[in-house]
Amino acid sequence: MKKVAILWTDDEIDLLQPHILFLEEKGYHVDTASNGDDAIELVKNKSYDIVFLDENMPGKSGLETLSVIKTISSSLPVVMITKSEEEDIMDAAIGSQIADYLIKPVKPNQILLSIKKNVDTRELITRETTSAYRSEFMQIGMQISAAAQFTHWAEVYKKLVFWELELEKSDDASMHEILKMQKSEADIEFGKYIKNNYHNWFFSESLTNSSDDRPLLSPGIIQNTVLPKLKESGKAVFIIIDNLRYDQWKTIAPIVSELYTIEKEDIYCSILPTATQYARNSIFAGMMPGDIAARYSELWLKDEEEGGKNQFENELFSAFKERHGFNFKHYYEKISTKKTGDKVVENLGNLLQNDLILLVYNFVD
Repeated sequence: MKKVAILWTDDEIDLLQPHILFLEEKGYHVDTASNGDDAIELVKNKSYDIVFLDENMPGKSGLETLSVIKTISSSLPVVMITKSEEEDIMDAAIGSQIADYLIKPVKPNQILLSIKKNVDTRELITRETTSAYRSEFMQIGMQISAAAQFTHWAEVYKKLVFWELELEKSDDASMHEILKMQKSEADIEFGKYIKNNYHNWFFSESLTNSSDDRPLLSPGIIQNTVLPKLKESGKAVFIIIDNLRYDQWKTIAPIVSELYTIEKEDIYCSILPTATQYARNSIFAGMMPGDIAARYSELWLKDEEEGGKNQFENELFSAFKERHGFNFKHYYEKISTKKTGDKVVENLGNLLQNDLILLVYNFVD
């Protein structure tokens, strides 16, 4: 196994020999430099996994050296070590994308921890994630076998997506294959569940209601999720990102949470066919496709007819409002290009005069 290569640059490098010996005993290879220029030459000519860099050195400062190193290898982790606790130096270092910031005097274990965080992380994550998934593999398998209600399947799906995202951080290809097989098993069993239960969902209760045995379906989304929010707050925004999978949502959720509080995450079940022209029209109309075609034939295009199959979503929602006696103001926009999205953002102040804003993002797939 290749040794982790470290470059440690400090104008008092001789005083750090105990630290260097400590790292070498741990199996790391350590090169040293006493100034910024020598460090830059070493980075140019050799391959390193991490650089420790003193901030206050004669000649090129640590920040100046850092800037040059980043032009040579932008992805190379650089850890800044300094006696200074001045905030402006910290800000400058962090703004230069350092991997870590240590205050002198540093202890050997601080250096070791920084290496593990910045170099050994993938290996450690692989080891721990693999172990954790192995421990839960049998339990997930039992959940798949025992799943008898949609809520059970939703929990299985959430777990599989969780482990899929966790294992993406690891390098264990064998675990990826095992998870892939477990997902395939779940797909087969869920397919059987849908085949045995889907037909019954349309005769037991209203399409807009859900229970443990019967999931929330496309026609009930607005009635069950959007309108309660509108009633509670007086205004609401309903955003549909077409074809966005749950694992994709979990990936972008941390970004969304920087701007908004995520109060709740639910999984609904699309009607069949899941194709946009059926499922999304069903959401806006609050009806099944066959009922839309029968009642609003002018708003429904058959497969063989030319034209956009989702071009009447706004009209279908207006019809939904009329059927239920709602008179709130709404605005609908389908966003298929960045230009349209920018236009919505620029006009947001005016759009917020409406009670409900409906936005469809139509370019994920």
